[in-house]
Order: sequence, then structure tokens, then C-alpha cells
Amino acid sequence: MTDCVSRADIEAARKRLESYAVKTPLLRFPVLDEAVGGTVLVKPESLQRTGSFKFRGAFNRLSQIPEADRSKGVVACSSGNHAQGVAASARILGIPATIVMPEDAPAIKLQRTRDYGATIVTYDRSTEDRDAIAGEICARTGAILVHPYNDPQIIAGQGTVGAEIAEQAKALNLLPDAVLACTGGGGLSSGIALALESDLPDAVFHTVEPEGFDDYARSLACGKRVANDRLSGSVCDALMSPEPGENGFAILSRLGVRGLAVSDAEVLAAVAFAFTELKLVVEPGGAAALAAVLSGKISAAGKVLGVVLTGGNIDPAMMQKALDSKGYL
Repeated sequence: MTDCVSRADIEAARKRLESYAVKTPLLRFPVLDEAVGGTVLVKPESLQRTGSFKFRGAFNRLSQIPEADRSKGVVACSSGNHAQGVAASARILGIPATIVMPEDAPAIKLQRTRDYGATIVTYDRSTEDRDAIAGEICARTGAILVHPYNDPQIIAGQGTVGAEIAEQAKALNLLPDAVLACTGGGGLSSGIALALESDLPDAVFHTVEPEGFDDYARSLACGKRVANDRLSGSVCDALMSPEPGENGFAILSRLGVRGLAVSDAEVLAAVAFAFTELKLVVEPGGAAALAAVLSGKISAAGKVLGVVLTGGNIDPAMMQKALDSKGYL
């Protein structure tokens, strides 16, 4: 089966993003290397425009909407990071944006999405269908739906993270044995895995999800898409997708990717470690890959690992909870 996204699509996305997205660094921290007994290369997408990698895919997708269709607007469903990516991209491109967000989304994500000029429609995760709400808005207004992870151009935009990791790791002369990324619907993970297939073919890629929401790990293990039993209940609000995206799963399955899962306690410990030791602000959903390394879900001993910190949009109360959990405050 042919992938819906090619390496050429990722390269085209890089060109579209050149003047708009941040080329985030690939960093080493002695304190982290010492803690895990290996070399860890950290890609802090928490420093990306809007505070997460989601800006990459959103801008890549929206920038390809024909001028004649832009006045109809766009609609997106998101717990917050895709919302901000779409809202910011829409503002840059002069496109009206409506975002369907869960009413329990972090307050900081709701407010920042409004700040970018988007109209927000909230829903109850447990009783309402966000896709149905978005579909009704599109049918009524003619707006274009921008899916958070199943759109090929979203995947291509997120894949620029993988292309940058490969380029930067080669410049450091430190080729990763494995690369880990936090995974929700799979747009980022499938994009990274595609880029690594051609640019760092010897690197093993792993998805990382919260325990109880590890639909990718279970789906990849059994060879078919399986859904999560719950739609809420993790500190990783950004990683609670109901099931793997069809396109992302097809790519990751073809590549033989396997998944890891981490507990909320391990995630909060990683958030605290990033803040106190690495001086980086990372949200729980953005720290899952780091949590997998710190908790020993993958051995770093004598290896080079790449870790993507996918977002930094965290409420002060959640940061306090993370720091309290490790006794820092």
C-alpha cells in the first residue's frame, strides 16, 4: 500500500514553513545523560510557535487552501494545541477559524485560542460528539474541516520535526539509535517515522502514550486499529484521542513501529524534571516521551536517544501538581 504522504511532501512542507515556524534546536543536557546513563538529544517543540509542534501541520495545511475558498473559513477539533496552531495560522493567512474544544480543556489553551482570534465552540467529552458538531458547522457555513492528525498535509507538516532531527543529529555527529515522540492521533509520529525512514534509516522509532490511552501501542501490536475504552481521565489532555488515525496507523504499521506507555505519575515526574533540571516548561502530554526514558521504559544505557518534547502549554495549577508530586515545593 502506498503511503498518503511522501518524503517529498515533507520537504515541500519545510519550504512553506521556512519563514513562519521555529526550527527548534536539538539539545543535550549533562544532567539528563547522567540520569539515564546514555546520550539523549532533546527536541523542544514546546519552544515552537504557539507552544507546540501543531503549528507546523496547521500552517502547512491552511497555506494550501485556495484564495477563493479562504473566506468560508476553517473548522478544527482540538483539546488545545491543534486549536492554537490552526487559530494562529488562520490569523496569519487571513482565514476565519472556528474551533470545537472540550469544555474541560486547560484554561490556558482556551484563552490563547481566543487570543489568536478564533471562535470557540465547547462540548462535553463524555456526552457529545465533536466530529458531529464540527460537521454541522461545515455543512452550515461551507467551512473547510482541518483534521488534527488524519489529513496528509498535517502529517507532512509534522514530519518536518523528523527531518530536522535527522539533519541536526548528523551535524552533531550523534546518530540516534531510537527516537521517541508523544503520540495521540498519530499525525506527528507517522510524519517523524516517514522522515526517519529515509534520513536516519537505522533509528528505531517508538510512540509513547499514557497508560489507559495506549491505543497505538495495542493497535500496532495486534495489527489493527483498536479504540480506547475511555475518553478522559489522564493528565495528558493532548494525548487522549479515541483511536489511531487511519493514515497514521497505516504508515506506522508498515514501518513496524512499536509503542510504549507511561503512567500519570511518571509523566508528572518528567514535567518536574524538565522544569527543575532542564529549565524547560513542558505540558504533561508533551513530556510522555521523556517520561519513558526517565522511567526506564526504554534503556538509554550506552545509546543515543532522540526525545521530542511536543508541547509546553501547561496551566500553573498542573505545573504545581507536577512539582508537588516530586516534593520540589
